[in-house]
Amino acid sequence: MLTPYEQGNQNQTTLWADCIAFYEELAKRFPQVLRFEQAGISDAGIPVHLGVVSADGVFDREQIKREGRTVFFNNNGIHPGEPEGVDACMAIVRDLCFEPQRLAALGKTVLLFIPVYNVDGCLNRANTSRPNQEGPELFGFRGNSRHLDLNRDFVKCDTLNAKLFNQILTAWDPDVMVDTHTSNGADYSYTMTLIHTQADKLGSGLGPFLRHTMLPHIFQEMDARGWPTCPYVNPVKDSPDHGIAEFLEVPRFSTGFAALHHVIGFMPETHMLKPYKDRYESMRALLDITMAFTVANGEEIKQLRAAAKAQGREQKEWTVTWKMDEANPTSFRFKGYEAVYSPSVIGNYTRLSYDRSKPWERDIPYYSNFLPDTVVRAPKAYVVPQTWREVIERLQWNGVAMQRVEQVSTVQAQYYHIAGVVSRPGPYEGHMFHDEVQVEARQGSFQLNPGDYIISLDQDNARYAVETLEPQAHDSFFRWGFFNAIMEKKEAISDYVFEDLASELLRTEPELKAKFDQWKEANPELLCNQDAVLGFIFHNCARHAEPEWRRYPVLSIF
Repeated sequence: MLTPYEQGNQNQTTLWADCIAFYEELAKRFPQVLRFEQAGISDAGIPVHLGVVSADGVFDREQIKREGRTVFFNNNGIHPGEPEGVDACMAIVRDLCFEPQRLAALGKTVLLFIPVYNVDGCLNRANTSRPNQEGPELFGFRGNSRHLDLNRDFVKCDTLNAKLFNQILTAWDPDVMVDTHTSNGADYSYTMTLIHTQADKLGSGLGPFLRHTMLPHIFQEMDARGWPTCPYVNPVKDSPDHGIAEFLEVPRFSTGFAALHHVIGFMPETHMLKPYKDRYESMRALLDITMAFTVANGEEIKQLRAAAKAQGREQKEWTVTWKMDEANPTSFRFKGYEAVYSPSVIGNYTRLSYDRSKPWERDIPYYSNFLPDTVVRAPKAYVVPQTWREVIERLQWNGVAMQRVEQVSTVQAQYYHIAGVVSRPGPYEGHMFHDEVQVEARQGSFQLNPGDYIISLDQDNARYAVETLEPQAHDSFFRWGFFNAIMEKKEAISDYVFEDLASELLRTEPELKAKFDQWKEANPELLCNQDAVLGFIFHNCARHAEPEWRRYPVLSIF
C-alpha cells in the first residue's frame, strides 16, 4: 500500500483528501493497530483528524494514562508549504500496520499524530507562495482561512485549530513532540537542521537530559543514516561564518508551548534548497530515530517530567524571560559554503550569496545557553476575575486547576501597575503585541466576588499559569493584548475647565507637584503644548484617578 508520495515522481506531496482517505483505509484494515478519527474542525469548517497507533490495541486515553504509557506525538502540516512530515508520517504509520516486527518494537509506547494540522492552508494549493523553496510541485499555504500563522497561535488561541491543539496536548500529556517544518535562511550543506526545546528552560532534570543524552544520540544516529544534522541555522550576523545562536522558542511556537507542559519538543527544519526527495527521506529518518529513542527511554523521560511538575509546585521563583549568554558560547563543527558579497544589480547595496563550489568545515561559535532575564517571586496563588473570560477559557483548555470563589471576601494582594509598554508599530498575527512591558508591584485590598477564580500554584500546570499570567513573560496574555482595555483612560477633560482645576491640584497634591516639576525639567519642549501639560496633570493627579487604569487585574496572593 503505497502513499501518494511514493506513487508519484518524488517531487509531489499528498493532497489533503488523499491523505485522510489513506489513513481511513488503514484504520479499516488494521483496527487493532490504528484508530483514526475526526478530532475537531478548523475555522473554515474543515475536519481536523487525530490518529493513535498502539501495538496491543489499547487506544483509550484514560487507560493509557492510568497505565503510565509513554506517548510520542507527531504534528504535521502546520505550514502546509512545508509538507515533508505529512508524507513521512503516512509511511511510518503504514509500516507500523504492515510490519509486525516494527509494530512490536513500539512496546507499550503510543504514537499520537495529527496528519494535517492547518487543513485550511493545505487546501489552498499553489506553487508560488514560497519563493525560496525547491519543490514540491504544488503545496499548501502558510496561513489558515483567517490568514493567521498557526505557529504563532498556541498561546493566544485565535483559531479553532489552536484551541483543539491546546486540548489535545493537555488531555494526552505526551512525553515527546515532533512538529515538522522546512526552513528559510542561509545556505549550507545540511539537509536537516533541528530546533529543540531550549534546554535551560526545561530545568535541572529534563534540560541536561535533552542536552547531554537525547540530542547527541539524535545527531549521531542521523549522521549514521547519511543525514548529518546541525542545530537550526540562526546566524548571529548575516551568515553562519560568525556563529549561530540557538533559537529561543517562546510559547507562541509549538516547541515553546510544549515546554509549558514540560514536554520535550522538536521542530525539524529541512533545508528549503535541497530536493524534496532528500528532505522527505531525512524527515522520515528524524522521526524514526526520535520515536525509537522515546520508546527506549520513555520511563526515564516520564520520571524527569514528573519531577519537573513536582518542582513547579514548590518553586519559589520563576524565570519569565530569558536572554542569550553572549559571553560564553560553545562551538559546533559546521559544514558551510563560502559567503560571497557583491554589488547588487538591482539596487545600491551589497548582496550576500553562497558559493557551493567552495565548501568549508570548521568550528563556529554556538550560542546555546540562555540566562534568566526577568525573574518573579512565585505567589501562593493568582486571582483572575471572572470578567476576563477569554483568559479563563485558555487556562481551562490547558488543564489549569482553578477554584471558584463562593462568597464575597476581601484579600490583601499584590498587583501590578503597568508603568509602560512598547508595542509593535502594526498588527502581529491579529493582535497589537507588546514587545516590552514595565511593571511596578504594589499592594492593595481587594474584594473577591462569587465566580472569580483562585489559581493555586500547587499543581502540575503551575508553569503554564505563571508564564501566561505574569505580564512580563515572553508570551503572556497581557503581551498579546488580552488586557488592552486597562491601558485606556475612560474619562477626558475640557482644557478651558481643567486649566483652573490643574492649578488647584498642583497646590493641594504635593506628590503631583513634585512629579510635575520633574516632568517639566525633563520635557521643556512640551511646556508650550497645552494638551501635554494638562494631560500629565490629569493622568497623575490623585483626585481624579481611575483605579482600574493601568492596574493589571490579575492579583498575586503571597
